[in-house]
Amino acid sequence: MSDIPELQRRITAALDRIGQGLDGMTKTGEAGETETLRQQLEDEKLANAQLEERIKKLKESLSEAEAARDAAQSESADKIKDLDKSLQSLRQANQQLRDNNTALREANAEGVGEAHLINKAMLAELEGLRASRAADKSEADAILSEMDAILKRAADGDDATQPEDA
Repeated sequence: MSDIPELQRRITAALDRIGQGLDGMTKTGEAGETETLRQQLEDEKLANAQLEERIKKLKESLSEAEAARDAAQSESADKIKDLDKSLQSLRQANQQLRDNNTALREANAEGVGEAHLINKAMLAELEGLRASRAADKSEADAILSEMDAILKRAADGDDATQPEDA
């Protein structure tokens, strides 16, 4: 019976060594898993940084495109305003010319006018009408070119939103 405490001590020592071995195996397993998780975390951080950089570049491109669009719209608006002013001026001048011609015709009907002056006035009126027609054509061309640009931008926008597989 004297061997029982000795055996008990040896069994306890063996169980402690087994426990330490298991703890070491668990820690080694956890360390490998921790290292794998750390590597995955680093990979995700790298991917996230790349995505953030890409978003930054896309935002810069968008800002540049918006600035270019705003400048083009401003330029178009200025051209249209100038064209409108020119057209209004031309129309006013033509109206005044028509009024003068009407007055000349009336004066001629009363026998006060000269046919030579009336002919010159009529030629001027015809030239004014031709200029008015040319201005109207220019206005229509400006509108058509602006509409064409809008349609092209809309078509480009539709192409950009469609997936590449389509």
